[in-house]
Amino acid sequence: MLINEELERQNMTKYRLSKESGVPHTTIIDICSGKAEPKKCAAGTLYRVAKTLGITVEDILQSAVQEYRSSFETFKSNTCHQVKDMGDMEFIIDVLKKDEIRIFYDKGWYPEALYLLAMVDYLSRINELPLCTKYNDIRNRRLEKPIYPTGVILSSEVLKSQEPLRQAERDSIPEFKRLNIYESEVRNVV
Repeated sequence: MLINEELERQNMTKYRLSKESGVPHTTIIDICSGKAEPKKCAAGTLYRVAKTLGITVEDILQSAVQEYRSSFETFKSNTCHQVKDMGDMEFIIDVLKKDEIRIFYDKGWYPEALYLLAMVDYLSRINELPLCTKYNDIRNRRLEKPIYPTGVILSSEVLKSQEPLRQAERDSIPEFKRLNIYESEVRNVV
C-alpha cells in the first residue's frame, strides 16, 4: 500500500503520521494493515494523511485499487504481451524505472517478482546488455516450489507421466530455470 511505502521512504512512523495529520493512531494502524479500506475512509481522513505525506488522495485510492493480484498465468501472459507490444528495450526500461521487481518482492509476491527479474535478465542477455545489479539480492533467491506452464502440468497429469515436466526443465530459458520457473517461450504470444 502506498501509505506504508511512503512511511518507509520518509522514515516516518505511524505514530508520527498520526500526530502530524491529526488522524487517530488506531485509524492509521487500521488503514496501514488493510483492516480499513481507503475507499471506505472519510474524505477528511484521507486528505489529512495524504497532505502530511505529500501525496494526493487519488494516489492513495489508486494504490488501493492496484493491490488486486491476478492469477500467475494471467500475470505471465500480460508480461509477455507487454514485451511484444513495447519491445525489449522499452520493457526493460519501464520495469526498472517503476521498480516493479522490488515492489512485487516487498509485497511477498515472489512468483511475479522472480518472473519479471528472469524476463529482464533474459532480455538483457539476448540484447547484450549488462545486468542491473540493483536486484542481486533477489537473484540469489528461487521459488521453493517449481512453476511449470499450465499446459505442461495438464500434459503430465493426462499422460500420468513426469516426462512433460522433465522436458520443460530441459527446454527452459536459463534465467527462468535458475529461479525455479520453467519457461521456454516468452515470444510466441497471441
